[in-house]
Amino acid sequence: MAGRTVLIAGGAGGMGLATGLRLAADGERIVLADLPGQKLDDAVAKIAATGANAIGLPLDIRSVAACREVVEKAQEWGGSLDILINAAGVWLEGPAAEVREDQWDLVLDVNLKGAFFLISAAIPYLSQTQGVVINIASDAGIVGNNGAAIYCASKGGLVLLTKALALELAPQGIRVNAVCPGDTATPMVEYQAKTFGGDDPDGYKRRLLGHYPQGERARFIQAEEIASFIHYLCQPAAAPITGAALSIDFGVSAGY
Repeated sequence: MAGRTVLIAGGAGGMGLATGLRLAADGERIVLADLPGQKLDDAVAKIAATGANAIGLPLDIRSVAACREVVEKAQEWGGSLDILINAAGVWLEGPAAEVREDQWDLVLDVNLKGAFFLISAAIPYLSQTQGVVINIASDAGIVGNNGAAIYCASKGGLVLLTKALALELAPQGIRVNAVCPGDTATPMVEYQAKTFGGDDPDGYKRRLLGHYPQGERARFIQAEEIASFIHYLCQPAAAPITGAALSIDFGVSAGY
């Protein structure tokens, strides 16, 4: 099989699947890792329908053992591991005084711990291919979001993890970058609106867009736009870019 082997954690989600489709168009071999079920099966089928080589691997990213196992299986299937994309994520908002320990554990385990242990397990293989790691962080990993302290902690940790690992792994030829999107038209935004928008989910989404400097022209980013950005970072032309936290957020994190 020609092409590079790409492992996408959270590969059945909006950004993960869009990225898989974009890289599959180049002839890369795509491994989608996500919770088992119809959603993962449908995502793999969508990529396979393009003629690309693709498989799905069940993954509970909260488990260190599961992270290590999925890396081993991806490398075994593809014959190499060239690109690791951490696209798994979970959102939480609400008053800090009301956060439960299990909510803290869920957000940090999915958004930060799992990403670290996937990278940790992948290092021996990525060093052989001088591979690439892309961590999908958030504008909330760069600036604070009022009422989302736990989410910001997880994504801010992911940004600094990216920078530290970029320095550590540079001698092995491995590049590590963080992509920091703003609000993106994915199932996560729909989940946010339904879960935290009360009886007005559309109003919740309008309030999100109200933070953007475009005013009436503000819109949600498309998952395909994120995927194109990630695609570039995986190319040889992006060789000088490592240790970066790259915003793609219509300027929302630039300041007020």
